Amino acid sequence: MNRILPVLTILLAIIAIWYAASVWMNAPWQTRLNERADLANVPFTEFVAQTWAQDKPVLPSPHQVAGEIWNATIALEPTSKRSLAYHGWITLSATLLGFAFGTSLGVLLAVAIIHNDASDRSLMPWIIASQTVPIVAVAPMLVVGLNAVGLTGLVPKALISMYLSFFPVVVGMVKGLRSPEGIQLDLLRTYDATPWQAFWKLRWPAAMPFLFASMKVGIAISLIGAIVAELSNTAGGGLGVRLLTGSVNGQTVQIWAALFIAAGLAAVLVAVVGRAEHMVNRRMGVRA
Repeated sequence: MNRILPVLTILLAIIAIWYAASVWMNAPWQTRLNERADLANVPFTEFVAQTWAQDKPVLPSPHQVAGEIWNATIALEPTSKRSLAYHGWITLSATLLGFAFGTSLGVLLAVAIIHNDASDRSLMPWIIASQTVPIVAVAPMLVVGLNAVGLTGLVPKALISMYLSFFPVVVGMVKGLRSPEGIQLDLLRTYDATPWQAFWKLRWPAAMPFLFASMKVGIAISLIGAIVAELSNTAGGGLGVRLLTGSVNGQTVQIWAALFIAAGLAAVLVAVVGRAEHMVNRRMGVRA
């Protein structure tokens, strides 16, 4: 109860501020609507209710977003192209595939970097430079280029997710694999351990906390990459497509509902990685 009460307090405060902001931001348009309808001297409580019930509000109220999420998920068949569950699954598939690619690439690059000075000097600057290119500029070029050679569907979106997610894994794993102290490495040498044994017995276990911390960042960024890729390829569906169509049509309630579904997916994915970290730590004998 001591943990739940502060969370509920903050949540209620956010909802209250959200409702107040909805009234403030939707009031100018509602005033115009009332003037056009010759509705003068509308009671304040009724005016507030009107600002919370607009079809295309500037800022939708919480119950409007909740209703849209319900209507676009529970109330629709999951296979319907209007369902957020359908689009969420498309985005989730691209996210997981891109995350798997990015994590694998990041780990391999990190292993190469710590075992080879030439790789460290040559790869690391390019890895850092790759993240300075705006993903919004890269995504359309990559999607169009891959479509031209016949690669469509999840693969282009997964590659963009990989482009974003591999970087934190590389940085974290390089730090983790280099975390053992020199005295520990010297001890293994006195035991005549091979470099391979030193890697698996010392470097790899020492890098686990860094790996999972990086994966938590990578899985969230991978979801962002999938959504950005969907903005460049509206034919494939996904939450990014729902965001784009909602923006074009002025459907702010749809936009906010898709945003909350994306945020929920990110939270679940990070929690899954955290659970995997807990299981690995327990397997390795780490005390909580």
